[in-house]
Amino acid sequence: IRNIEQQVADLDALKTLIGKSSTPDIENNLSAARAATVSMVEWLHNQSASKTGPSGIGKDNYTWYQQHVHLVPLTWQQEVDLLQRELDRAWASLKLEEQANRELPPLIAANTPEDFAALTDQAVRRMMAFLAAKSIMPIKPNMEPALRAQMGAFVAEDQRNFFAIGLHYDPLPLYSHFYHWFELAQIRDEPHTSPIRRGPLLYNIWDSRMEGMATGVEEMFMHAGLYADSPRSREIVWIMLAQRAARGLGSLYAHANEMTMEQASQVHVRWTPRQWMQREPELLKFEQHLYLRQPGYGTSYVVGKYLIERLMARTTEQKEAADQPFVLHEFFQQVNEIGAIPVSLVEQEMLGEGTVKR
Repeated sequence: IRNIEQQVADLDALKTLIGKSSTPDIENNLSAARAATVSMVEWLHNQSASKTGPSGIGKDNYTWYQQHVHLVPLTWQQEVDLLQRELDRAWASLKLEEQANRELPPLIAANTPEDFAALTDQAVRRMMAFLAAKSIMPIKPNMEPALRAQMGAFVAEDQRNFFAIGLHYDPLPLYSHFYHWFELAQIRDEPHTSPIRRGPLLYNIWDSRMEGMATGVEEMFMHAGLYADSPRSREIVWIMLAQRAARGLGSLYAHANEMTMEQASQVHVRWTPRQWMQREPELLKFEQHLYLRQPGYGTSYVVGKYLIERLMARTTEQKEAADQPFVLHEFFQQVNEIGAIPVSLVEQEMLGEGTVKR
């Protein structure tokens, strides 16, 4: 309800911002929007006392929704098994990284705005140089500006949330996830030839494609050598994967009505390494509430990562069967050019109709 109440204030602020530039049509539309919002807030308050039932959609509905709307070829139980496996793998891999790095000095966080500015500038340079030198993907003029526009701002140590903690040690793990901005720059500068794939869809049915790719490249870039000069940064990659798997698991149990949203949040906190989610009351509320409202979104990061990895494996197998080499930058180029559609449809287009197994 608070979010809807905020919309009233936002509309009032918009009216003030427009000021003398307003027109009768704008005034009428703003007034109608404000009245409708106030009415919605009143209705929500009146209804809330009677809304005491479960919030999750249930396992069967979740499975149907994933398979028939998001075109994710997994069941609720298969997603639970996958996310639990990735959570266990992330924790075990983190411990192995720590063992390998035990004689190295710890990472030192940037603790002044000047240090943070230098750290993030260097990270952008490292990222772009790595992608080019290792021939990971085609490099375009719009990529570095897109990344630089999202470098982040310095945050005092006692105010840093989960993502800001890692960002101030080494921005590259989070900047890998900012692959998002490379894709958005391509969507903006190279509109898809298909009008269906060119603009935003009516609903986020492609969440596993976009979040899966962004999450997947965190680990892919690491394995390809991004942290050869900073081994301890690999630890941040595993912490980020564990956090995403834990929050996804919590959302699955909430949708199965086996946990309340508060209990799901505690899975999120407990299974994020180094207690990096302990100071997250607002982020926790936001994320678990978001995932309850959008079934499948909380799991899309890890599920999509798996689907992208599976696509890479099947592409490699098809290439080898035809006695052709697998070329990584061609793989990324082809996936990106196909566009923002569910991974199962990307797989059909890349490998041929009928290759997707459900």
